[in-house]
Amino acid sequence: MDNPVDSVAHLTPELWAEANRQLIRKGLAEFAHERLLTPAPLGDDRYAVASDDGRTEYRFTARRFALDHWQVLAETVTRHRDGGELPLDALEFFTELRGALGLSDEILPVYLEEISSTLSGTAYKLTKPDVSAADLAHAGFQAIETGMTEGHPCFVANNGRLGFGIHEYHRYAPEAAAPVRLLWVAAHRSRATFTSGADLGYENLLRAELGEAALDRFDARLRELGLDPAEYLLMPVHPWQWWNKLSVTFAAEVAQRRLVPLGEGDDEYLAQQSIRTFFNATDPAKHYVKTAMSVINMGFMRGLSAAYMEATPAINDWLAGLIAGDDVLKAARFSIIREHAAVGYRHLEYEAATDRFSPYRKMLAALWRESPVATLEDGERLATMASLLHVDRAGKSFAGALIGESDLAPEVWLRRYLDAYLLPVLHSFYAYDLVYMPHGENVILVIGEDGAVQRAIFKDIAEEICVMDPDAVLPPVVERIRAEVPESMKLLSIFTDVFDCFFRFLGATLATEGVVSEETFWRTVAECVAAYQESAPHLADKFAQYDMFTEEFALSCLNRLQLRNNKQMVDLADPSGALQLVGSLENPIARFR
Repeated sequence: MDNPVDSVAHLTPELWAEANRQLIRKGLAEFAHERLLTPAPLGDDRYAVASDDGRTEYRFTARRFALDHWQVLAETVTRHRDGGELPLDALEFFTELRGALGLSDEILPVYLEEISSTLSGTAYKLTKPDVSAADLAHAGFQAIETGMTEGHPCFVANNGRLGFGIHEYHRYAPEAAAPVRLLWVAAHRSRATFTSGADLGYENLLRAELGEAALDRFDARLRELGLDPAEYLLMPVHPWQWWNKLSVTFAAEVAQRRLVPLGEGDDEYLAQQSIRTFFNATDPAKHYVKTAMSVINMGFMRGLSAAYMEATPAINDWLAGLIAGDDVLKAARFSIIREHAAVGYRHLEYEAATDRFSPYRKMLAALWRESPVATLEDGERLATMASLLHVDRAGKSFAGALIGESDLAPEVWLRRYLDAYLLPVLHSFYAYDLVYMPHGENVILVIGEDGAVQRAIFKDIAEEICVMDPDAVLPPVVERIRAEVPESMKLLSIFTDVFDCFFRFLGATLATEGVVSEETFWRTVAECVAAYQESAPHLADKFAQYDMFTEEFALSCLNRLQLRNNKQMVDLADPSGALQLVGSLENPIARFR
């Protein structure tokens, strides 16, 4: 969309006001949860939060749930100053509360830019047709993916995408659902490295992904320039990355023919919720493609490290082998979609000038990830797990729609979901000291004809998994995933990522909708944990050492990380070192021991 008038058609006073109301609602809820704000009770579920200078007050109605979850009702939020009511304005909300939120002079304006982008994205989503949760539950895999409206449930600034122009938002944002053709470059083998799983290989992959016509076209382009195709590796590139970074920042590489632009591939792709990952819409059985993208979003520059990519296929092969050899994981029908192959380009001059954290080292790399489509059996369908938290404009949830479709008792539906998702997380932790980053966007659910969850598929493996056992025997190429984590923090990987960052929202959503009570929700979680433990008596010592029924656990605050440093929240090589721990939360399953 290149027309400057049409490109901002979603930025109207009405939609902007609604986007601001939704974001301030979320800010009040999540900042109260992270104890950055302390709402004062006004009676009858009414609360107030005062600005830093005490002059402005936000009043709202909220229900309190387990894990100190604040379910703030958006329509009840009002803003007051000097006896009068003011319109809600998210940018003013953050400047009025900058002290309470710990926003430094350096971070505040950039954070406001991320908030502005998040608001713009919400306004755009409000222009889309109002699809009911029940209808979305029966939509196709990619219709569900592009139909998500919230993004990460914890982060307030969760759609910053700093670097996107508005025309690029319309082309590349997942909610825009615009087909994208990836660009391809030839990278000289002196600086590029390709690795793949044992059952693949460069020629096999490229022939299957590109097809003979595109390969011949790219080969001819190189020969026209007097170059030998055998000296180059082909790499997919996000169009944004080419136009905004590679064509300028890597100009020397292009000029000296170490990088040669070849043009578009023939297949059309759809951007996923993670922005830089693409699903092949032309042939859904082909691989996803994940590309480097120097856009700041939710606490990180979304690049890909060429050095990290090199070991990616081997790490995936190792984990796939572990799963295939484990009876518990096989019985749960648990699987991963492997990152089959990776390619990375090393810009030696930038490497010489930077450390390992530098975004200059993460500008040109890509990986190919299996598609789950080929694994489906008759009657099965796919949905991102993030969809379970989706609520339509009438207040109906996607999870509630699936439960209603299934004709199962809600606790029976929940238990099937937990056995597919939570049980593999628990077993990996207790049997192998292995943890994932199992948030909603990293898990794909396989749904049966009856609306019940059949099994779970995990993705984003090589950059996210971690082995916390210092004595685990790992192949040398996999050694990177080992991390030293203090004993007291190991179980936080489950309590934070699963309980606080996902179940907290799912339980509150289903209770608010009246689908299942909070008591029943957490009792069902406890029953899943207990049944797993009873099935594995040989791990009894581990269950006692890392107690899932402990009375409380540390509150790990994600927004605090982003408010402190919105460009590099966490060192992935030391994930526990940067955590912001503030007090503790009562464990909602402790009383069901």
